Amino acid sequence: MGSSLSCGMGSRSPVRLDHGRSGLEQCLKAALRSVAAGAALFCSHAWSNGFNEQKANLVREGVTPILLYDGSVAADTAGGIRTGTAYVGNLRLQLVLDGKQLFRKPGWTGFFQVLSIHGGQPSNFIGDAQGVNSYSAMSALRLYEAWGQYSSPNGRWSFLVGRYDLSSEFYRLASSGIFLNSSFGTGPEFSQSGIGGPSIFPDTSIGARVAYKPTPGILIRTAIMDGAPVNRTDGETRFPGQDKGLLLVSEIAFLTRSESEDARGIAKYRVGRGANFPAYEDKVALGAWHYTGTFRDLSLVGTNGTPIQHEGSSGAYVLVDRTLFRAAANPGSRVSGFLQYGIGDGRVNRIGSYMAAGLVTSGLFSNRPDDEFGIAINSARNGSRYINSQDAMMAPVTRAETTIEATYLAQVNSWLAVQPDIQYVVHPGTTAARANATVLQIHFQLML
Repeated sequence: MGSSLSCGMGSRSPVRLDHGRSGLEQCLKAALRSVAAGAALFCSHAWSNGFNEQKANLVREGVTPILLYDGSVAADTAGGIRTGTAYVGNLRLQLVLDGKQLFRKPGWTGFFQVLSIHGGQPSNFIGDAQGVNSYSAMSALRLYEAWGQYSSPNGRWSFLVGRYDLSSEFYRLASSGIFLNSSFGTGPEFSQSGIGGPSIFPDTSIGARVAYKPTPGILIRTAIMDGAPVNRTDGETRFPGQDKGLLLVSEIAFLTRSESEDARGIAKYRVGRGANFPAYEDKVALGAWHYTGTFRDLSLVGTNGTPIQHEGSSGAYVLVDRTLFRAAANPGSRVSGFLQYGIGDGRVNRIGSYMAAGLVTSGLFSNRPDDEFGIAINSARNGSRYINSQDAMMAPVTRAETTIEATYLAQVNSWLAVQPDIQYVVHPGTTAARANATVLQIHFQLML
């Protein structure tokens, strides 16, 4: 993808569709137009011998450029605040620098990513609390990541410092990654914590991360990040005198890998964001996070009538991802199941707890070995302090918002994937008077 793609698909306003037609028809037609336009632009570059030659030369020199474009058409066909349709787009330019090739410094890696977010926000008319589309955010153009990493010669530990997306390594499961709902990535009890959230999409912060792998099946990570994202406007979520502090995150993961898996030449102890681990069979992860800053209580007030302030805010999560079935004749045909459970700080954050479960199958059809189908359910529960605060304002809420999602990821070729998706949101925004919403989406990804 070149700059022409950004111009051709970079509208910062929702796609205008004929609202007199059905939501499904609008969604399909808009998606087809978007995919066709993007594919035409990609083909003009991807099949250019000159372009491929230039990229190959850069890779040989130790610079790997990657251009990704993700687009979604989302239509609320029933329920929510109102029916409506929006287009969501993300353009990412990534550069990976190999220290050995560039500077004769083995073990060193650099990574830079520029992110452009454009289009509408489906949650504005659905009114959900979790986010039906994980690519949706306010329009922005920013440096999203810029970090350097050193991995030890034996590959057992690595150290990273810079502007860094926590969700690329923490609170992450292979199976749940197929789903579009934001909570199947990082649970809302963590993603909606702190001052504007932790260092994840769309606002990252600066810090450092250490990873250690004592055995092939155990991976320990700890990160220390600034307590507020770089690009967040302080006035949106901070109160006078508030100390943003630091964010501390730690996770230990227990992994089981199949001995028959192709390791693709990667050393079994190698860790870090550039490790490209072969797929695991099973994963169990335990994580915890803590902010050192100060936060206002959502409902309790002191004797002077002002909200009580708390020093620090913490939470924890458990993740499970397991291969339930694998065809003996075709190892690529498999069924996996996952579980997510997290507890947040209900004193100062809206979401007190979160849970999710899902099933994902790959290689369902013999002639489509790279396709995946998934179905999952999640539930984000309001904390008691948030419920009390809403009751005090005569705006009662339900206990939880629950979403059921079914999705199919079709890998068309090496540079194009298309993904139809449907979600049913129960009690959007935990607003009792708001009707359950049915949301149809078509997502696509182009990679160069």
